[in-house]
Amino acid sequence: MNPWAPQLAKRAALALTILAFSALPALAQAIPLSQLSSYLNGIRTAEGEFTQINADGSISTGTLYLQRPGRVRFEYGGGDEDLLVIAGGGQVAIFDARSNVPPEQYPLRRTPLHLILAREVNLGRSNMVVAHDGDGTSTRVVAQDPERPEIGRITLVFTGDPIELRQWVITDETGSETTVILGELEEGVSLGARLFNIPQEIEARGLRD
Repeated sequence: MNPWAPQLAKRAALALTILAFSALPALAQAIPLSQLSSYLNGIRTAEGEFTQINADGSISTGTLYLQRPGRVRFEYGGGDEDLLVIAGGGQVAIFDARSNVPPEQYPLRRTPLHLILAREVNLGRSNMVVAHDGDGTSTRVVAQDPERPEIGRITLVFTGDPIELRQWVITDETGSETTVILGELEEGVSLGARLFNIPQEIEARGLRD
């Protein structure tokens, strides 16, 4: 089961985004893990658009707000406005506006995404990176939690000069994959704590038991 996949879908022209990504300029070689770790650790806040390819092949879009460590908010649009995913306070909550029940919640550490939301990212940590290569257009890193490899993996795709995170693929414990393709991220933005406060979101929606 992929808890991040919305139920509503768009399948049309957004596929062009994926094709455009594959045509990015080539890199001479894979970017070293130390440089990638430094880049990720340098991101404190960021905001940008994303395109998500769900495990069932459907496509969703929205806006991402990120505040390291440990916080991210996915606001879905384009027909999926009823879905909101928040990570904060060590938890992930999935809100569905079509439902009047509290959101599904589970620990952030149950998803490999927590690896890049950590206070200090160290891709050189023993048994974390299981693949690291360049494919002529980008650098790909496949990482897992060394202490919990059973929860799945995250594949990170970077371009260089300057280094930018362009997409990630989360593979869960069942083998299902969810791909998030990032638009241009605006870093260093001011983000209010309210964006990542799950209890406040529950209260605002009147979803208390």
